[in-house]
Amino acid sequence: MSNAGRPVYLRLRDAIAAAILDGQHPEGTMLPSVRSFAADQGANPLTVAKAYQQFQDEGLVIVQRGVGMFVAAGAIARLRERERESFLREEWPEIAARMRLLGLKLSDLSETA
Repeated sequence: MSNAGRPVYLRLRDAIAAAILDGQHPEGTMLPSVRSFAADQGANPLTVAKAYQQFQDEGLVIVQRGVGMFVAAGAIARLRERERESFLREEWPEIAARMRLLGLKLSDLSETA
């Protein structure tokens, strides 16, 4: 699935989610500041703030005024579940169709890993 057509704030949200799931930002640790993350990503700080706000609205991060944003307890499990559901709904059907077209089975994939 191509990211090119997705709004920038959603791509940034995906990058933040991936970093949390990958263990770069464990639960209880502080996320990079909006300005720092914006500079790293070459993005507008307002766009980063929108992505961070979505995490806050979902209860995945906790804001400590004057300190920063921290990954909330339970965020990894909730993110993983959300990402699995999204993968199965949005990406898997296309992958499964391509596998059928190529005559691939799941067992063929495990042999190449």
